[in-house]
Amino acid sequence: MNKSEFLSMLKSRLAALPPAEIDRSVNFYAEMIDDRIEEGMNETEAVAAVGDIDKIVSGIFAERPLSEVIGGMQPNRSRQTWQIVLIVLGFPLWFPLLAAFFAVVASVYISVWAVIISLYAAVAALALGGLAGCVASVFGFAQSIGTGVALFGASLVCIGIGIIAFFIVNQLSVMLIRLTELFGRKIKSMIMKRREKI
Repeated sequence: MNKSEFLSMLKSRLAALPPAEIDRSVNFYAEMIDDRIEEGMNETEAVAAVGDIDKIVSGIFAERPLSEVIGGMQPNRSRQTWQIVLIVLGFPLWFPLLAAFFAVVASVYISVWAVIISLYAAVAALALGGLAGCVASVFGFAQSIGTGVALFGASLVCIGIGIIAFFIVNQLSVMLIRLTELFGRKIKSMIMKRREKI
């Protein structure tokens, strides 16, 4: 494949993106091919060295927001009449299933984040309770040294547990964010595979 064929194919495969983004990507790969040609490769070798066009397109779409990928999907104009009839007649079946799927995914996602937010609230309560206990231990020392020491020690334990728990909850949040990104990439790849079939 030569440079113009590669760039033409890349441009057509990226048709769902905004024109400015298509131009940016095409110019980037054109410059990359030109750099390889300047290094001594012929045009075919330079195009082959850039990489597989399927992986390039998948990588570009993986970087785009999901709304942009979905919004750019254009239906096939040559859809048969019987396909349109099946889609319309199947609406009472496929739409509730699709809505239920998204409702379940959204409710699980919201539930997991609600648990993490409540864990952050518990951590904050431990830390603030410990700080309040430190302040209250001043009044405990006024009553008796034993009460003041016990209250101050319990306050330090609460602050320590709060600090340790904060790092644990923070790691859980980071893992959830990564899991969400992975889930988003999977959905994008499913949409892109579906788009190529349309």
